[in-house]
Amino acid sequence: MASGMTKTQLVRHLAEKVGTNNKTAATFLEHLTDTAVKETKKNGLFVVPGLGRLKKVHRKARMGRNPQTGEPIQIKAKTTAKFYLAKSAKDAIAPKK
Repeated sequence: MASGMTKTQLVRHLAEKVGTNNKTAATFLEHLTDTAVKETKKNGLFVVPGLGRLKKVHRKARMGRNPQTGEPIQIKAKTTAKFYLAKSAKDAIAPKK
């Protein structure tokens, strides 16, 4: 299984591309993450232009099954987050044939 970039590798790559040091790149990445979480929690949506959007969604209560026993169980309603990839990023990663 192929693995992606680690946080350290990402920070080094960003620092190299922008022409700054690793500490500044790491701080930027942390602030971007904090801002995304806070804005999604507050407004329900956070957009990273060209990459996608982080959206707060509500899942309804539903019936499920216990995989060990096959017994039906009630799954409670909950709020979670989903990331929707932007069309431009999706087309760049997996172009249509």
